[in-house]
Amino acid sequence: MINFDLTDEQRLLEQSVREWAARDIAPHIHESDRQHRFDRDRVLGGMAKLGLLGVSVPQQYGGAGMDYISLGIVSEELEYVDTSLRVIMSVHAGLSCLSLLTWGTEAQKQRYLVPQAQGKQIAGYGLTEPSAGSDVRGMQATAIKKGDRYVLNGEKSWISLADVADNFLVVAWTDLEKKKQRDTAGLSAFVVERTFKGFSSGPMKEKWGILAGNTGWFKMADVEVPAENLLGKEGEGFKIAMFALDQGRFTVAAGATGLIRACRDASARYAKERKTFGVEIAQHQLVKEMIAQMESDYQAARLLWLRAGWLKNTGARNTRETGLAKWFATVASERAAGDAVQIHGANGYSDEYPVGRFYRNCKGAVIYEGTREIHKLMQADYVLGYRLDRPTRCELPPYRP
Repeated sequence: MINFDLTDEQRLLEQSVREWAARDIAPHIHESDRQHRFDRDRVLGGMAKLGLLGVSVPQQYGGAGMDYISLGIVSEELEYVDTSLRVIMSVHAGLSCLSLLTWGTEAQKQRYLVPQAQGKQIAGYGLTEPSAGSDVRGMQATAIKKGDRYVLNGEKSWISLADVADNFLVVAWTDLEKKKQRDTAGLSAFVVERTFKGFSSGPMKEKWGILAGNTGWFKMADVEVPAENLLGKEGEGFKIAMFALDQGRFTVAAGATGLIRACRDASARYAKERKTFGVEIAQHQLVKEMIAQMESDYQAARLLWLRAGWLKNTGARNTRETGLAKWFATVASERAAGDAVQIHGANGYSDEYPVGRFYRNCKGAVIYEGTREIHKLMQADYVLGYRLDRPTRCELPPYRP
């Protein structure tokens, strides 16, 4: 039976993250957003001190040793302040750390997972390319084995923390024949360090949301990667990439839930301050309707990600449940942000109030880590029996207190 009551430890974590973000981040986020500036020391330094960067990594690997619901709690609280904060949890703690925990060798865990969980190193994830988003088979990056090394070439785009991360989980083709056949069994995964010769990165300046975060691209020009940096086995890259997305989608779902709550709170606050026709606009029924929708969406989204987190804790496969949580929460966050702007009227269209930033930030999550349309097809295929999640060689370890 699922217990929806948070433990004392989880409530303390929730309170700690909420207080830190309100005290140290919220007063500066407006200016960081306007200046397109990622405040690395303030953000990453604070998250490391709180142990958030390794929240669900076992203590033996330098983490806080908390459960997966705790990862969701952190994600929700961070995105309540700004999406850029949650993105760090998705990429570093979800996509990378949990993939290393599950698929990595002991040597890889000691070399990369431990410093990442401690916040001494930051991790990124390299899957998307200029010609490959939802269509992973369109990927062009290659990794050719030469002796005891792989030589990687290619470009990755829309990479969170591209100019910040020390290490990247990169997926590339190791079998060129299978690449021609678009057979994902020819993909493999690697840990690539920024310091490897031939690696370069740069920012993407044209985006219009999540401006307080770092997003960019990186290129690999004959980057030599030691064979021991192969994550899993050759040909398991697609499975590892999809596994990683399961963890990332969980944090996105929880984060979008926090954004719905932020829209609800900002709207309720403004609706009781603003007056039209002699009364607070909160008295108008159509304003109430929008706020009620936000509350309904928030409660439903929270239940969905909590259920996915509970399944992760038990060690059960949760691709279906996590995908549903991500789809519902992100679409609902877009609706909530749009209504929040509407409730604020002309002020919502200005930069004076946070709801404009919420509106710009929410759209990304409806696209990345599986578009709204991809998730619709996935959920329909589950119901119709066209999709069945098969066991993989490595599964996310259940939470052990």
